[in-house]
Amino acid sequence: MIVNDFVIKFANVNGSGSASANALFAKAIFRMGVPVAPKNIFPSNIQGLPTWFECRVNGNGYLGRRDGIDIMVAMNPQSWDEDIKAILPGGYLLYDSTFIREIERDDIKTIGIPLTQLCNERFTIPRERQLFKNVAYVGALTGLLDMDFDVIKGMISEQFRGKDKLIAPNIDALEIGRNYALKYFDCPLDVRVESSDAVGDQILIDGNAAAGLGCVFAGATVAAWYPITPSTSVAEAFESYCHKLRIDEETGQKKFAIVQAEDELAAIGMVIGANWNGARAFTATSGPGISLMSEFLGLAYFAEVPAVLFNIQRGGPSTGMPTRTQQSDITACAYASHGDTKHILIFPSNPTECFDFAIEAFDLAERLQTPVIIMSDLDLGMNEWTTKPFKIDEARGFDRGKVLNAEQLDEVERFGRYLDVDGDGIPYRTYPGTHPEKGAFFTRGTSHNEYAGYTEDGSVNVRVMERLVHKFNTAKELVPGPVFGQDRQDSTIGLLYFGTTAISIPEAMEMLDGRDIKIDTMRIRAFPFSKEVEDFIDSHEKVFLVEQNRDAQLRALLVNECEIDPAKIVPVLNYDGSPITAKCIVDLIAEALAGNVKQVESNTVAAE
Repeated sequence: MIVNDFVIKFANVNGSGSASANALFAKAIFRMGVPVAPKNIFPSNIQGLPTWFECRVNGNGYLGRRDGIDIMVAMNPQSWDEDIKAILPGGYLLYDSTFIREIERDDIKTIGIPLTQLCNERFTIPRERQLFKNVAYVGALTGLLDMDFDVIKGMISEQFRGKDKLIAPNIDALEIGRNYALKYFDCPLDVRVESSDAVGDQILIDGNAAAGLGCVFAGATVAAWYPITPSTSVAEAFESYCHKLRIDEETGQKKFAIVQAEDELAAIGMVIGANWNGARAFTATSGPGISLMSEFLGLAYFAEVPAVLFNIQRGGPSTGMPTRTQQSDITACAYASHGDTKHILIFPSNPTECFDFAIEAFDLAERLQTPVIIMSDLDLGMNEWTTKPFKIDEARGFDRGKVLNAEQLDEVERFGRYLDVDGDGIPYRTYPGTHPEKGAFFTRGTSHNEYAGYTEDGSVNVRVMERLVHKFNTAKELVPGPVFGQDRQDSTIGLLYFGTTAISIPEAMEMLDGRDIKIDTMRIRAFPFSKEVEDFIDSHEKVFLVEQNRDAQLRALLVNECEIDPAKIVPVLNYDGSPITAKCIVDLIAEALAGNVKQVESNTVAAE
C-alpha cells in the first residue's frame, strides 16, 4: 500500500471546464493535511487543444516535478496514446468507458467508468453534462483513493456560497462517480490518501497572487501593464486585493490606479512617470515585454528613477513556448537597454518569497533609485504551491531612500541631483514641486553632469558612469543574500541554484547522498552577487549550476561579473519547458563526475 506519495495526471480538452474540478481534487488533498504541488499544463489557445493538470502528492514535502505518472485520468481522445505511454508500469488508468477504447498495455491497471452515460442520465442541459462529468471523476477518485468525502463536499459548499442552486448538483455529480467506484471496484486502491498533519500552518497559493498581494502591502498605488501570458494575473491579483484593501470605507474612493496600456513600452513609461512623481508603481510582463521595455529601462537606469517590474518568464526565443516555463530572460534583464546598463534582479523560489520580495523590491528601487526586476517564472507564477504563510512586520515602514524636502533643500547651497554626497554612489533626489527655485524636480536621461546639466564632456560622463557602477556595488550589501543549504566540511564540490530550481533540490540531495556523492549547496537570490557567492565558488574545486535555459545565462553573469574561470562552473541545464526534476539533476551531476564532461543538459550531453 502506497500512502500519500504519487503523481496523478488529468488529460482534458482545453475549454471543457476541467480546470476547476482538477483544482478541487488537489485542494481537497491539501485540506487533508498532505502537501501537494498541482501544475496546470495548458496550450496557447482558448479552446480545443489538449490540456493537462498534473499533481504531485508527497507526504515528505518533496514537491518538485517527478517523471512518470502513477494515476492517469484520460479524458481526451486526442492525447490518448501519449497519455497511456506516460503511465508507470503497475500504474492506473481511469477513463470514460462510455466509449470503447483500445488499451494495448497489459502492465497497467484499468478503471473504466461510464462517466458520459452516468451524467447524461442524471443531467439534462448539455453544458452541465460536460461540466459535471469532470466533477464525477473527482468523486470517483475520492472512493478509489479513500479520501475524506466530507472534506470535498465542504469545499463545494464553500466554493458556491451564495449560489445554493449549484451546490446540490455538484455534490450529486461527486456522488455519482464515488458510488460507481465503490460499487464496481475494490476500494481503496493500493495507492491512497490518508489524512495527515504534514501541511502544518502552510497555505496553498500561486506566485502571481502572492506578488500582487505583496505589492499592496509594499504601498504600491499604481500598476500599468499590458496583458501577456503568464504575467497577467499579477496585475489582476493586485486589482482584486486593492478592491478589498484600498477603498476608503467612508467615501468609497479608490486609493489606487490600474491602467491597461496600449503596449508594454507605454506600460513601463507610465510606471517610470508615476515613480518619478513619488508614487510606488510597478508593471508585470514576460520575455517579449522585456524586449519592448528595454529602452525605457535604460532611461530609468540613467535618469535614476525607481521602478519595479515583475518578469514571469516563459519559453523563448520570440514567441517560443508561451505556456511553458523557463529561466530564459536572465541576461536580457540584467543588461536590458543599449549602452552600459546593469539592473537589480531578484530570484524568488516560492510564493512566500514572491510576497516578501515584492515588498523588498519597492524599498530597494527607491533606496537605489533604479529599476528592480523580480525574476519569477510560469511554474511559480501560475501554479499553486504549498508554502509558508505570509508575515507582515507591522513596525516596518517604507524605505523611500534619499529624498529631500523643501526645508532640507534650503540648507543646500547648490542641489546636485547626481552628486555622490555619502560615498555610496547613491545621490539625493526630490519629488516634483518640492522647491520653487532649486530645480529639485529636474531629471535627465541624456548625458549629464552631477547637477543634471546636459554635457558632452567625456570626462564628466565617465564620472557619472563610474558612480553608477559604484552604486551597483553598494547594492550587493542591500539585495537578498544567498541561502546556504548542505555544508559538508570535506566536500570539494558545490552546487548553485536559484528560483524554481530550488523546488527539486532537497529531493536531489537525498538521492545524491544515496549515491555517496557529497555536495555543498547555495541558493542565489539576487544579482548583483554578494561576496558570499564568490567565496562559495572559490572554496570548491568544481561547482555545478542548475539552470532552466539553454545558454547557462546565470553562469555567464557569474563568469562576467566575478571574473571566474569558466571551467570551474559546470552548467546543469534543462530547457524543455517543464520544471527540472530531482532525477534529472542527480543523473546529470553523476554523469559529469563519472566522465570528462564540460556541459551537462537534460536535452543533450556534450562530452569532450
